Amino acid sequence: MFADPEKNLGHARLTEGLRVADFGAGSGAYTLAAAKRVGSTGAVYAVDIQNNVLERLAKEARSERLSGVHGVWGNVEKLGGSKLADQSVDVVLVSNLLFQVEGKYTLALEAKRILKPGGRVVVIDWSDSYGGLGPMPAAVIRPEEVKKIFAEAGFAPLEEFAAGAHHYGLIFKKPTSLS
Repeated sequence: MFADPEKNLGHARLTEGLRVADFGAGSGAYTLAAAKRVGSTGAVYAVDIQNNVLERLAKEARSERLSGVHGVWGNVEKLGGSKLADQSVDVVLVSNLLFQVEGKYTLALEAKRILKPGGRVVVIDWSDSYGGLGPMPAAVIRPEEVKKIFAEAGFAPLEEFAAGAHHYGLIFKKPTSLS
């Protein structure tokens, strides 16, 4: 595995009882790892545009006895598209997704909408193409571009970390007030 969800989520500081949204949940590796960290009093909302992915993820969560995983069919490239309530989650995960989406800024705004004041966005994405296993070289989104997108959406940078041999990690914070 190129990126270790368990290790990378250590940077997210997920604790028992938190509410997490996993944008573009895909294989569910981050959803399941987050669900273990937030425990039975927390919740992880796996948001994806593919119903079959959500069905498979729900089945896997049941087999691992992770009751706090909730599949949400939604489009995170649209404001309101995650279908989650305003200011309803503590952390948004965006893993291996930004290189695939056209509406990067709108995705950042959707994360901001659903985050509680002071909430965090954890972005993990490909730093290179790695011989065709990752995105096409032209689709790789550099950390500097991600920082610019989230800054324009009103987030403050918190942390950068190595997220694997071919990945980077960035954490942003939503302001606690409008000032």
